Amino acid sequence: AIENEELYYLLEKRLLNGQPVGAICGAVDYLAKKGLLNNFKHTGNSVYLWKEYTDYNNQQNFLEKQAVRDHNLVTANGTASLDFAFETLRMINFKDTASIEKEIALQKLGFYEYSKKYGNPFT
Repeated sequence: AIENEELYYLLEKRLLNGQPVGAICGAVDYLAKKGLLNNFKHTGNSVYLWKEYTDYNNQQNFLEKQAVRDHNLVTANGTASLDFAFETLRMINFKDTASIEKEIALQKLGFYEYSKKYGNPFT
């Protein structure tokens, strides 16, 4: 487990100030262990893994979903890399939602299936 107080204070400050934070897989475990999920809806690998984390007290807001965005925090389980990317890009207003969906679709479907559905993205 990471025991880095500088990291903890950086994340705490970002969350309190409404700045974007994204965590996937073990990074969500870190947030739970440090009590940084207590004010957010969230997901992760399993709430069961956190039963001994004394600073985590928000089990009622654990959602069994691939990725969850709540305000300025995106959390995801370890099998949700594309869902995590989608929610994170939306959170930082990278592009409009439809454009982000198409970017993710290219990765999910692959070039040939994407091209059948949307046309060649490179022409």
